Amino acid sequence: MATIALFLNIDRERVASSVKEAVEKLDSAEGEAVLDFSSVLRIDSTAMRALEELAHRADEKAIKVVLRSVNVDVYKVLKLAKLTRRFSFVN
Repeated sequence: MATIALFLNIDRERVASSVKEAVEKLDSAEGEAVLDFSSVLRIDSTAMRALEELAHRADEKAIKVVLRSVNVDVYKVLKLAKLTRRFSFVN
């Protein structure tokens, strides 16, 4: 059986809605989802809630979520929210 990965660029102007879009697309993904955060410089509380929902849905479906090119400041916020253990990070 072939693995179907989800690749999605996160738009810095609409981080929360981009992550919510990824949550919706998890139903069609198998194996892993890769979200490109290279343009994201900060995240707000709405985006944090969307990331928490993404992590929860990915856990339910046994899908590995990889966050690519995460800014150091964004990583620190994820670390404080204890979300870093729920994602994998690559540059």
